[in-house]
Amino acid sequence: MKTRIITAIVGILVLIGVMFTFNTMVFNLVIAAITLIAIHEIYSALGFEKKDWLMYAVLVPYTLLVMLSSYSAMRKLVMPMSFVLVTFFAIYLVVRNGTISYQKASGLLMFSGIVIFCFYSFIRLKELLPGVRISFAPDCIGKETEKMAGELREGEILLLENLRFHKEEEKNDPDFAKKLASLADIYVSDAFGTVHRAHASTAGVAQYLPAVAGFLIGKELSVMGGALENPVRPFVAILGGAKVADKIGVITNLLNKCDTLIIGGGMAYTFFKALGYNIGNSLLDADSIELAKKLMLDADAKGVKMLLPVDTVVAREFKADAEYMTVDSDRIPDGYMGMDIGEKTAKLFGEEIRKAGTVVWNGPMGVFEFENFAKGTIAVAEELASLKDATTIIGGGDSAAAVNNLGFGDKMTHISTGGGASLEFLEGKELPGVVAANDK
Repeated sequence: MKTRIITAIVGILVLIGVMFTFNTMVFNLVIAAITLIAIHEIYSALGFEKKDWLMYAVLVPYTLLVMLSSYSAMRKLVMPMSFVLVTFFAIYLVVRNGTISYQKASGLLMFSGIVIFCFYSFIRLKELLPGVRISFAPDCIGKETEKMAGELREGEILLLENLRFHKEEEKNDPDFAKKLASLADIYVSDAFGTVHRAHASTAGVAQYLPAVAGFLIGKELSVMGGALENPVRPFVAILGGAKVADKIGVITNLLNKCDTLIIGGGMAYTFFKALGYNIGNSLLDADSIELAKKLMLDADAKGVKMLLPVDTVVAREFKADAEYMTVDSDRIPDGYMGMDIGEKTAKLFGEEIRKAGTVVWNGPMGVFEFENFAKGTIAVAEELASLKDATTIIGGGDSAAAVNNLGFGDKMTHISTGGGASLEFLEGKELPGVVAANDK
């Protein structure tokens, strides 16, 4: 069974690579038909019943999407529609009275997602680099990959298979890093979202090749580094998120640099608890209550203004259509949980933001995924978007998603591309992938 699946997977990836090399309607029709056969082979090897009509209800539309991808108008629909189809199919397999185990269904979904992602990567590269020959390697190391790398001509691109199919990647294995390095003459690190990890492809490979940081990393370090080391004052830092423990390093570092620290999101309730407030069923990081007390004392000692929500939107249930009301932050009733900052808090935070010369924001103010509890996050985003002369930096992750979803992306000075990386940078930590580069 394993051989059948591996053969089919490799076949699909090679076919997708060939398809985007030629990319004509007739050629894609042939490739799509062969892809359907290959995916059918995988599902059959997983114990799927051939007579089940739903397989064809999912795979035939998926194959049509592959076939129609030669039309540029269809390309943006391929990935989301394919993912919906495959996800629906995987869920169906799980709930169908044990026909397939959760483990197999998860593996099926993961495989389908990888194929779709590889497919989408080719689409994006072709859109961004029209006329450039792009090849896809069946692995990130190995003889075939080395051969393909050696045959590259000037201006051509070789896209490697997912590095994390090899456990040596995350272990920063030296031999694995050497094999990666053997494919190139120079290493350019430009994925800021991964430079906080000391992996073979981020730090290890730089030990065997001349290594430099790319333009994106240069911008990230320049903008965020400048804000931390030489900010235009007043410097306002806004932090949200669930747990105080997750942001200890960030808060500690920012208390030495900012003039005002605004706390919102789920972590605010731990500070309320430290102040002796009743927080009902609100999110609580119980292990960090004493730490919250210390941080408030540190802020006072350093002359940093720390602002907490003065009113809170609360609900009995954690769901989008839950009934809600606004209460003072020190009077959250039993049985209720905090979901967002209130209007008075939004006004208070807004007044402070409008004074700022530099603002760094990391973490939403509430459960912004639910429309009823996104108002606080929207209010903060609007305040930042309205600033004319201030430097506004969004520290990646949920904050970046919120700003972009609200359409304020172009109003910000900089939106970081790294969630974990930007957090560690704000903590003042060295980033392994940056340290490894010879030219920073």
